[in-house]
Amino acid sequence: MSAIASSKDAITQAKTRMEKAVEDFRKEMASLRTGRAHVSLLDHIRVDYHGTPMPLNQLGTLAVPEPAMIVISPWDPGAVALIDKAIRTSDLGLNPSSDGKVVRVPIPSLTEERRKEIVKQLHKVRENHLTAVRNIRRDVKEGVEKLEKEKKISEDERKRSVDEIEKLTHQETKKIEELTAAKEKEILEVK
Repeated sequence: MSAIASSKDAITQAKTRMEKAVEDFRKEMASLRTGRAHVSLLDHIRVDYHGTPMPLNQLGTLAVPEPAMIVISPWDPGAVALIDKAIRTSDLGLNPSSDGKVVRVPIPSLTEERRKEIVKQLHKVRENHLTAVRNIRRDVKEGVEKLEKEKKISEDERKRSVDEIEKLTHQETKKIEELTAAKEKEILEVK
């Protein structure tokens, strides 16, 4: 965190950092399985390619030819077995198949029990990001209070800044809650 020079700077910094936390939450949420195929499902998978862990999307083209199937066409046919192994050992519970040229990843429909596990995982991710937003609030609030102690801002300005930071925190936590509710509905929806 960079030093806070003014109350306006504090609010700008808080807004930027909280928006990043919400965006990170969106990305992490996209990797949760919903029973529907989408390439972002495989975003966090790393393939040990020539001793270097590489993101799957840097080893080939990912496509969704049908609602329950992801097809990976590696640029190097030698990577097929490595990609297959990386997907199998991931925590997604997927069972890919390959023909030596492409890797097909069927997305099985989720059982009720698995849906509940994924919702628990979603809530854990949500809680981590809500904590991140609250930590940002605390850091920025401390910075504003330090400015007041150093007599760089008045007590009224500190109060206004703290109120603004509280409003911002409320807005961003509300966004996270709304995204969670929508994703939970999508996960629990039986197709």
